Amino acid sequence: MQDSPPKVTTTDWLDAIRWNPDGLIPAIAQDAATGDILMMAWMNRESLALTAQEQQAIYWSRSRGKLWRKGETSGHEQRVLEIRLDCDEDVILLKVEQRGGIACHTGRRSCFYRVLDDGQWVARDPVLKDPDTIYGGHSHE
Repeated sequence: MQDSPPKVTTTDWLDAIRWNPDGLIPAIAQDAATGDILMMAWMNRESLALTAQEQQAIYWSRSRGKLWRKGETSGHEQRVLEIRLDCDEDVILLKVEQRGGIACHTGRRSCFYRVLDDGQWVARDPVLKDPDTIYGGHSHE
């Protein structure tokens, strides 16, 4: 008689991740429809587990030392369609639906709006909405 495979608990998948010494992993948010890279943020074990459970992007704010639900202030939530882990098990890729079309606190679609052009960083992507309008003059997400 063959032994049955071990039962996978709901947190076993988190144990496969190579967390950095601070217990974090970089997470890249990618538009699932276009493939555009929207942003990069950090996740800890709790934020990644909640992201998988709620199918909404929840990150770890290093500056505030707390969970950060993307869109909690701006309304620009990220609905998570798929979570991927890279081959080295140290980077997460979130394939998302970006609500409101804005991922960056600067009011742009993507945080990667600057291009290196002749030794200078040049803003290439337009501001879609004034950040003061988005955040009401308060700090960004």
